[in-house]
Amino acid sequence: MSEARVRIADIAEELGLSTATVSNVIHGKTKKVSDETVKRVQELVEKRNYVPNMAGILLAQNNSRIIGIIINDHPKYEGHTLEDGFVAASINALSTQLNECGYFMMIKTTTEWKEITKIASMWNMDGLILIGFCEQDYKKLRENMHIPFVVYDGFFGEKSGLVNISIDDYDGGFQVGKYLGEMGHKKVLCISDNAICMDLERMRGCENALKEFGVKVDCIQVPMESEARFAFYEGKFDQLKKYTAVFAVSDYYGADYVRFMQKKGCNIPKDVSVVGFDDNIYSTACLPALTTVRQDPVMRAKKAVEALCALRDGIATESHPVLPVELVLRDSVSRLEESEG
Repeated sequence: MSEARVRIADIAEELGLSTATVSNVIHGKTKKVSDETVKRVQELVEKRNYVPNMAGILLAQNNSRIIGIIINDHPKYEGHTLEDGFVAASINALSTQLNECGYFMMIKTTTEWKEITKIASMWNMDGLILIGFCEQDYKKLRENMHIPFVVYDGFFGEKSGLVNISIDDYDGGFQVGKYLGEMGHKKVLCISDNAICMDLERMRGCENALKEFGVKVDCIQVPMESEARFAFYEGKFDQLKKYTAVFAVSDYYGADYVRFMQKKGCNIPKDVSVVGFDDNIYSTACLPALTTVRQDPVMRAKKAVEALCALRDGIATESHPVLPVELVLRDSVSRLEESEG
């Protein structure tokens, strides 16, 4: 049977001190406590293996040094939000940047914007970085919360008054379309689970680039759930076979499409070329590895932390930095000869 956890009250009673004095020493508030008392408390704390409550220590300070990373637990993640390639890469990059700045990182998933205000207040957070919510949620948060926050991947203009770190989605799609055109593809399909915001910009970029080659792009909207998506592909397989190239607006859907087509006996890229978007873990999780559009998670994390620090200190900061993207060529695209088009 394990021993009961030692409490501040136990330390105070053994030393004949008030709990407030012991608490002040443990929390680093020793200006009004004698050196002898500080020493006595510290020695007994060590001897009794007292484990402090970190939340109590941080909340007792004016600045908690906690930055909350709050992610929308969207149904498309199917209960695996933190395993998503974009989310995982973002968290990894943000962790490094926040560590370098001396911050603690607290991660939370939720679907309710009201819960964000409760979490931020409860932990006395210095700031928030929010991923995956809609513009309406961000505006409500700004109206109901004094804690500064940065939007990591929102889709709205500078007039919103929100600080939003975004990427050039349109140019990413344009680079894909131009490359597929140069590789001789005439029958191109775009795959997305919606036709709005970032996904729409990526598809528009691809479409406009291919117009220069006289190619009209078809677009289909697929189910978010993997089982339903595979069933959707199965039902449209005869139609899908006519496309020589597919642009999926995320690496997840790109790798997913590769697996489906391979299961149906198709060769990638001989029978169909596939391009993704993001350059995260999914782009190299399939064979062949995906040609994709790379967005730099380190650059984005650095911009987000810099903007958050500026907001905290009341310094003017760019409200909508748009970061560049680049096409990464791998083995999932082949050149199509004129006779094959």
